[in-house]
Amino acid sequence: MKNYIFKIPAILSLVFISVILINMLSFIEAHAAAFSCGADVSWLPQMEAKGYKFYDDNGVQKDCLQILKEHGINSIRLRVWVNPSNDPYSGHCSKAETVALAKRCANMGFRIMIDFHYSDSWADPGKQYKPEAWKNHTITQLQTDVYDHTLDVLNALKNNGVTPEWVQVGNETNNGMLWDDGKASVSMKNFAQLVTRGYDAVKAVFPEAKVIVHISNGYDNSLFKWIFDGLKNNGGKYDIIGMSLYPNQDNFTTLSNQCLTNMNDMVSRYGKEVMICEVGMDNTAASSSKSLISDLIKKVRSVSNGKGLGVFYWEPQCYNWAGYGKGAWNLNGRPTIAMDAFLEANVGLPSSTPTLKPTITSSPTVTPSPTSTPSASLRSINGYVKGEGFKAEIEGTNYSASSDFKGLFEINGITPSLTEFTLKISKPGFLTRNINVKIPSDRLSLSISGPNSPIGLMEGDMNNNQVINMEDVIIIAKVFSLTSSHTLYNAAADFNNDGIINMSDIIMLAKNFGKTYLDYQ
Repeated sequence: MKNYIFKIPAILSLVFISVILINMLSFIEAHAAAFSCGADVSWLPQMEAKGYKFYDDNGVQKDCLQILKEHGINSIRLRVWVNPSNDPYSGHCSKAETVALAKRCANMGFRIMIDFHYSDSWADPGKQYKPEAWKNHTITQLQTDVYDHTLDVLNALKNNGVTPEWVQVGNETNNGMLWDDGKASVSMKNFAQLVTRGYDAVKAVFPEAKVIVHISNGYDNSLFKWIFDGLKNNGGKYDIIGMSLYPNQDNFTTLSNQCLTNMNDMVSRYGKEVMICEVGMDNTAASSSKSLISDLIKKVRSVSNGKGLGVFYWEPQCYNWAGYGKGAWNLNGRPTIAMDAFLEANVGLPSSTPTLKPTITSSPTVTPSPTSTPSASLRSINGYVKGEGFKAEIEGTNYSASSDFKGLFEINGITPSLTEFTLKISKPGFLTRNINVKIPSDRLSLSISGPNSPIGLMEGDMNNNQVINMEDVIIIAKVFSLTSSHTLYNAAADFNNDGIINMSDIIMLAKNFGKTYLDYQ
């Protein structure tokens, strides 16, 4: 009996210690799961419809969502537009499509964020266009529109068993939304009322969901103070301050430091939680992108009072798609090392590739096409043009791409047998430039121009004789239908109205397009 008496305290101590350890582990697991490592993948269905395939680090074809999960992603963000077109790049994302994708993601265990743009297409700092159906509505009607649309989409999600954890009321609303009625610089009160009506609709369907007001340039403290002081002074209701951050290799350390300062200031000023809703960096800078993501995750986790909620990468699965160059995917259909930053964040998700080195396997069998999945032997060519929307095409083939807002174009999936060709660059209203290209046999990728020396299609000296003269102005005038082959004079080309087309006109025309030079003035 005596022996048992001595053993009881020891047993109780072990039980007590075990309970403490279990509670500690539960706390750690809950804390880890609470931090959101996310991705916006709204383009994914359109990419899949175009034949894109996705492969894990070992070259095994899988569902893109599964690959994201294996790289530490636990949350998915999806945009929704009001009445979008069927354009694969700037359309889709309708209520029905967003619900279907959200259900697919939720069934795989992802936490869900819904991003309302309140537009028929892109809404961002430079454009917040009303949906066509709302374009003539007053501010009072627009408040009802926001409420009804938000309610409708969220009820559809609810009816399909999807419960979003976060809801964005507007996308990158640096100057409000639903312009001009909801433009913050015109009427902060109107913007605050629109946000509040969105908030009310969210809470009516999902009382526990958190409402986000999302602003770009997360490093810009003055912008954030202006917006959120304005919302505070006008009774705007929301739960979370969302931020975007798109730095480059040269400034990401500075901007992420400024972003942390801004996040802590937002917490201090308004008592709100903060989140990075969008982040991205050039996919050609995967190592720097990984460093940025790792740094941001640490910074968001360090935000005062534990109010930093998570980091979302915007469309990481993009490769050779829509001219977008800030994905985190290689041209062979596999994730870049940038995605490892989420895996290393240790959010407690299962992963098949945390420490494995990629094995040497044969490339997946696919059918090559300019917009399909490239294999390891297919080639690519890229470069920069002076402007957005220029078409770059390999003459005599279907291989083509358009330059993005930075002027970058990239043509992928080029068959290995095509080593010498003419690259044609064109755009309506501009000259066509033909460039003879040869890809060395030992190269899979070739860059023909960089951001500091882009290809120009409106140079002043058109006949390359080092002098701007009458021949140049006629050549340029022909491009813009200002003259023709059977006349040397056209009043529309006589910019200074002196009755002749001469040196003054060519310089004025060139200046108009920013394409003249001091040497020729």
